Amino acid sequence: MIWPTLAVVIGLPILIWSAERFIHGAAFTANYYGISPLFVGMFIIGFGTSAPEIIVSIFAALQGSGGLALGNAFGSNITNITLVVGVTALLSPIMVKSDIVRKELPILLGVTFFVVWQLLDLELSHDDAFALLGIFVLLISWSSWQALKLPKDQLGEEVANELTSSHSELKPHLIWLVVGLVILIVSSKILVWGAVEVAQYFNVSDVIIGLTIVGIGTSLPELMSSIIAVRKNEHELAIGNVVGSNLFNSLAVIGIAGIIQPVQLDATFLYRDALIMLAVTIALLIFCLGIKGPGKISRFEGLALVLCFLGYNLYLVSSQF
Repeated sequence: MIWPTLAVVIGLPILIWSAERFIHGAAFTANYYGISPLFVGMFIIGFGTSAPEIIVSIFAALQGSGGLALGNAFGSNITNITLVVGVTALLSPIMVKSDIVRKELPILLGVTFFVVWQLLDLELSHDDAFALLGIFVLLISWSSWQALKLPKDQLGEEVANELTSSHSELKPHLIWLVVGLVILIVSSKILVWGAVEVAQYFNVSDVIIGLTIVGIGTSLPELMSSIIAVRKNEHELAIGNVVGSNLFNSLAVIGIAGIIQPVQLDATFLYRDALIMLAVTIALLIFCLGIKGPGKISRFEGLALVLCFLGYNLYLVSSQF
């Protein structure tokens, strides 16, 4: 039991570190070759922070732990909204001005509804998975067109400022791109092995491990990125990271896992975790779009999200004992 525990304890921080190196290398390499800063912010940074989730879910599905793969995606989405957005809003209220972000929030809610609807039969089938990946391709195409249409969007300006403030030589970023990806893959495989072994030892379902330890752990890159962005007064990057990551998790991460292996679900997962994910996504949409003014996530709303995170995870842990 010592080795699986060490695999989780050591695997998570290495996973987080390698993901950060991979994202930075990819972002600056793309910028060097003239790719739009808005596109970099929406895909390479926003979706890139989901690299841990997708690698972990692929290995989990290949090892026959579909529940861990699905729990990882749902747990990460819930953590992104409740913990990541909540903590960053407590540090500094988040203003949402980007047209891209405000347009993608309703899409995120629609995608979340679609995922929950697909799971009503308590199964993630191959057909469900292909549908999710099809939507993902359409979303990338639409977002690319939006990036060309709105080249001076607030999100793009913040990404451009972030990229120009760092080292401009290409070689070190290419090296970190490759090294980060290799270490990311290796650490993900170690983490999945350790998580499955721990779950079996304590007789805890792999879904719960995915929702808690793995889901929270793979969301730490989003947390660090958002905190750094808010401290630099780059609010669009903070919320853009979360929106992009959740879209990627819901479509690509779940879709790829479902293609590798169809997943059978317990009814509890649908009526507890899926509905929680839907509820916090609705709350995020309301906060960001604003009701009687510009979109803003206040410290009070951030506190409410953090309390939701704590209550949900305490309930998950207590339900196992």
